[in-house]
Amino acid sequence: MSDQPHSPSNIHGHRLQSGGFVNRDKQVRFRFNDRYYYGYEGDTLASALLANGVHLVARSFKYHRPRGIMAAGTEEPNAMVQLHQGVRAEPNPKATQIPLCHGLVASSVNAWPSVKFDVQAINGLFHRFFAAGFYYKTLFGSPWAWHHVFEPMIRKSAGWGTAPTGTDPDCYDHIHKHVDVLVVGAGPAGLAAARDAASGGARVILADEQGRMGGSLLGVKRQINGQASVDWVEEQIKALSEQRETTLLPNTTVFGYYDQNYLVALEKRLNHKNQPSNRANVRQRVWHIRAKRVILATGAHERPLVFGDNDRPGIMLAGAVQTYINRYGVLPGKKAILFANNDGAYEAALDFKAAGGDLVAVIDTRKDPQGPLIQQMRETGTTVLTGHVVTKTLGQSHFTGVRVAAWDGEKITGKVEQFDAHLLMMSGGWSPVVHLFSQSSGKLKYDDEKAAFVPNLYAPNQDAVSIGGANGDFTLAECLRSGSREGVKAAVHAGFEDRKSARRFTVEEPEVGNPDPSWLIPSEKPVGQSKAKHFVDYQNDSTAADIQLAAREGFRSVEHMKRYTLTGFGTDQGKTGNINGLAILAQAIESSIPETGTTTFRPPYTPVTFGALAGREIGDLSDPIRTTPIHSAHVEAGAEFENVGQWKRPWFYAQGDEDMHAATRRECKAVRTSVGMMDASTLGKIDIQGPDAAEFINRFYTNVFLKLGVGKCRYGVMCGEDGMVFDDGVTSRISENHFHMTTTTGGAAHVMDWLEEYLQTEWPELQVHCTSVTEEWSCIAINGPMARKVMEALNPDVDWSNDAFPFMTWQEQTIGGVPARIFRISFTGELSFEINVPSRYGLALWKAVVEAGMPYDITPYGTETMHILRAEKGYIITGQDTDGSLTPQDLDMDWIVSKKKKDFIGKRSYSREDTSRTDRKQLVGLLTEDPNFVLEEGAQILEDPDAPTPIPMLGHVTSSYWSEALGHSIAMAVVKDGFNRKGEQLHTFSLGNWQKVTVVDPVFYDKEGARRDG
Repeated sequence: MSDQPHSPSNIHGHRLQSGGFVNRDKQVRFRFNDRYYYGYEGDTLASALLANGVHLVARSFKYHRPRGIMAAGTEEPNAMVQLHQGVRAEPNPKATQIPLCHGLVASSVNAWPSVKFDVQAINGLFHRFFAAGFYYKTLFGSPWAWHHVFEPMIRKSAGWGTAPTGTDPDCYDHIHKHVDVLVVGAGPAGLAAARDAASGGARVILADEQGRMGGSLLGVKRQINGQASVDWVEEQIKALSEQRETTLLPNTTVFGYYDQNYLVALEKRLNHKNQPSNRANVRQRVWHIRAKRVILATGAHERPLVFGDNDRPGIMLAGAVQTYINRYGVLPGKKAILFANNDGAYEAALDFKAAGGDLVAVIDTRKDPQGPLIQQMRETGTTVLTGHVVTKTLGQSHFTGVRVAAWDGEKITGKVEQFDAHLLMMSGGWSPVVHLFSQSSGKLKYDDEKAAFVPNLYAPNQDAVSIGGANGDFTLAECLRSGSREGVKAAVHAGFEDRKSARRFTVEEPEVGNPDPSWLIPSEKPVGQSKAKHFVDYQNDSTAADIQLAAREGFRSVEHMKRYTLTGFGTDQGKTGNINGLAILAQAIESSIPETGTTTFRPPYTPVTFGALAGREIGDLSDPIRTTPIHSAHVEAGAEFENVGQWKRPWFYAQGDEDMHAATRRECKAVRTSVGMMDASTLGKIDIQGPDAAEFINRFYTNVFLKLGVGKCRYGVMCGEDGMVFDDGVTSRISENHFHMTTTTGGAAHVMDWLEEYLQTEWPELQVHCTSVTEEWSCIAINGPMARKVMEALNPDVDWSNDAFPFMTWQEQTIGGVPARIFRISFTGELSFEINVPSRYGLALWKAVVEAGMPYDITPYGTETMHILRAEKGYIITGQDTDGSLTPQDLDMDWIVSKKKKDFIGKRSYSREDTSRTDRKQLVGLLTEDPNFVLEEGAQILEDPDAPTPIPMLGHVTSSYWSEALGHSIAMAVVKDGFNRKGEQLHTFSLGNWQKVTVVDPVFYDKEGARRDG
């Protein structure tokens, strides 16, 4: 690597002595491909490289051909680089969009060992084997060869830059904004529209992807109302910045247009400064904008011509050359040729000559072009060849010349001539940037005169309008006129008084006509037979021959052609090659361009980093960590936690050197022999009120809830419309029209959504309100033979006996001076009380229960112990013992499905033949032959391990634990025809372990239920 930059004496070999908007008083040192260079503040990486004479910056995707800078903006297809290093590395930004800053480090991608000598350039020698769809035709002949040779080879070769592997150190955020008018694009049309909308009183956002507003006026010289166009731009920006209700967003790309005028934009706040970000000064910000009116002033992209070997470094768009001269003060080449089919390109060539360049010749596809620019060019003495085309370009790592011949519009007719030059400027006309309009579901129409697809403004899908170049209005006068007109209309549309009409502008600009479409320029041999390649999509190495091949092989739809040839894929998204590709396909299938149609433009318009999309929702904020009010007590007690939903729940409480198994054995024993306590605050809790609350709940559960008495509780199962169980819980009646519903911890949000969906879409006539109150209540479950003793210690004035407080009832009592709802519900099979208090009292209640239970050695237990205790009783956990394919009947819970209810969600599904099959998987218990062996959850169950493969599987283990109370391992499983297999011996297999098991009833402990009442 050279440590010395180019010396100041030669770094400006292509830099003009004056002109442009760069700050020549501030030199910027940067590194590209391990070599140091200088540029100026205000440069892009692309303009700085061109100023230093660097054209070769990349290798192409498939053939690894040398590629150079072709454009000056977001439409650049070639010059993608690896930016920065380490954890701040950014793969594949375009050099034309990278502001030059001190310390910038960039390198070429898709090239090894260097961009000048790339080993994979050998692919070009085998180009005939790499035509469109080659991977389908040549690599799938042998599945073994595909999987073991070709696919690994392609995966290793494919791709562009390298994503960083470390944690992104930068900060990002999101902001939401409502405005009257959003103007996208700050060129002449956008500035005029924003100025008049804002002066009319509207709240306006003006967003532009470039750091300096002005759009095309920064690259050409114009007069507006008697002043230089750049001065007019500054005047508009100053006026807008003084409007209190106007937000100017430079360096901001609107990349997505969604329903109801919702647009998303990416603001790059620090990309022009090589400095780290922080929470107060973020690197990038995503704007979420809702606008009453959207004005799309996104401009137009110049398109290349499709001719032989049109991709060499040194071949550039004519408008891009003009921009580099006038905006950056850079002359991309000393000796140039213009190849065009339109008048506008002549202005770029004239600017090139005025900047001191040597214009060798102009090659014009048209027979007899006329106009002031063409006449002006002839007056310079430059050779102008009309009715001629470039048949081939010369050079390897840089363009050196062209071969030129006359043509009749279809084929070569004259003698071939050769011209030498350093730069080829090409122009095939202009394509409106319709991407956002298309994303809004707007329809396009083909304009024959302009040879481009333009927005069909008579069939808009949203409240938006396209103006200026984005609408096919390519003259400055048309841009200003339409911008001012639509700005005034937008303010009126937003509800502001119509105070003035659109402004009038006096503009000095050259007169230009429409282009003469030249979609495919022939070579000296037919396209499919010529060694020269006619590139359509430069980024994906898609050629005219590929498109013609796709048409021959039946891919006649534009969307099929796109996928078969990759035309329009990648970060380019058809910006430069889309219309050329469509036109070539139309010719190949002998159809018109409108009949052939367009591909679909989808967001994002340009790539967006994952960091920006995530914003501040990373790390601990990527998924909210929810803790109960009692969490600090669990930490103090040495709890290990597990994630349940978004909750941190105590998993087990280890003492001393205990592992999980030892801790859960101790906790289980305490609950079964004395008393245990658990934080159950995470259970989903939904408050349901209204005159129709009972009817509403009755329609969800499979059992009857209409006549549930006040003060009573009932267990219920919820099923989907397919009759399959998805959640369960206990619902209690607080008063006549007031219910308290509990759900599983992980299913709380889903159940709430389910209730609201039916209330809003299916039964809007019901007068019911549902409110999630999970966080409003802290809940402590006290379980075990001594539970009643603990309750008596907490409040000795209450009769806690079974007669006064029976199972499946609730009471409102006072605990420690705090009003509490206490439920006699048991998920362990033991005597149980669940105390619910307002959340702010949760920690105090926990401490009070610990103190009250000390005489009985009360033991806190976690979720693992809870799972064991409930499995001993055969209680299911939805989502673990169920998987969305089991009915209540499959769970041996036919008793909970009412035979009297007229209807409930899922009832009709039980009459289906499939749900009544006897060989359905059904819930059973399993006991291992070895009492000490604990089965793996998920282990497969089979009847005969010696059966020929594939061995039929009967089911799988859903829950498996060691039972301290039974002194035996236990398991629950779903098994085909399991109810009729009880007593049978089957086999399980998991991780190489075979185990013999006996199918039993899933209730292992206290089958009579005598212990629940103490």
